[in-house]
Amino acid sequence: MKYIVCEKPGEFILKEKEAPIRKENEALLQINKVGICGTDLHAYAGNQAFFTYPRILGHELASEVLEIGENERGIKAGDKVVVMPYVSCGKCIACTHGKTNCCTNITVLGVHGDGGMQEQIAVPADILLPANNLSDDQMAIVEPLAIGAHSVRRAAITPGETVAVVGCGPIGIGIMKLAQIAGAKVVAIDMNEQRLEYAKEKIGVDYTVKAGPDAAQAIADLTNGDMCTAVFDASGNKFALEAGPSYMSHGGRFVLVGLSKGDLTYNHPAVHAKEMTLMCSRNATTEDFEHVINVLDQFPTESFITHNVPYTEMIENFDSWLDPATGVIKATVDFTK
Repeated sequence: MKYIVCEKPGEFILKEKEAPIRKENEALLQINKVGICGTDLHAYAGNQAFFTYPRILGHELASEVLEIGENERGIKAGDKVVVMPYVSCGKCIACTHGKTNCCTNITVLGVHGDGGMQEQIAVPADILLPANNLSDDQMAIVEPLAIGAHSVRRAAITPGETVAVVGCGPIGIGIMKLAQIAGAKVVAIDMNEQRLEYAKEKIGVDYTVKAGPDAAQAIADLTNGDMCTAVFDASGNKFALEAGPSYMSHGGRFVLVGLSKGDLTYNHPAVHAKEMTLMCSRNATTEDFEHVINVLDQFPTESFITHNVPYTEMIENFDSWLDPATGVIKATVDFTK
């Protein structure tokens, strides 16, 4: 079978190997489509944390079951399934408290172990969710939307709140729509005018603000000085992460979804005066995946996936997906062609 491996930063190779043989409690899957996410882009660029090479990337997967044994969800051969790519230990302090998304021994497909950029893969059967009602395109975006769903749930968004989302990339766009579904008004913040326009036209956010020194004042003007009761950072940019509290109301929450590799600095009197709640949001749980599957018909999947190529053309196209100027929001790789 064919597979694509990132041998080292900046180098993909299309190779061939024997198809995997599933073990007990595993399922053998046929991969139909793989979504490309920020983790994949950073791994290719050589600046992804927790990463070693060579590595088969890919954890946003649309797949079909080839072989599976008896399982609690009643999944059978021929079913379409969404893969929750986080393999947790079930025994650590996080897992025993229901936080499998931040298991102390977590292994993420395509990051700590090989992922789905291959024609077939064997995975634990308990990380699969039935998805016969979804298209391949929809299945391929459930995982990034689940990350957004987890952050919205962490922040306990309630109807009527005004929230800000910094970063109009795939994760940020997902947070915007899911916050809307939870009943919030949404302010989208980004440097990229094209992505702000997408957030306004396709997601239907209430307001857009260009990131920069005037952003806090713009939000103050929009909210009559109240600012936003919750601010989500989906950029991972150090300057954006440090600016986030200035968009937040007194008594508000600041949710770090994007990941920066360095230190962050905040003025303590300023954040203390607001009694800021600072929380991080990592990965997602089964509950988040199920929520996304249930509301996915409210998401503009067709416009969200801007680029799609067969796996035989992925290597020659990947560099272009690093450049926002190409208009890329979500790229996918098709293993059925």
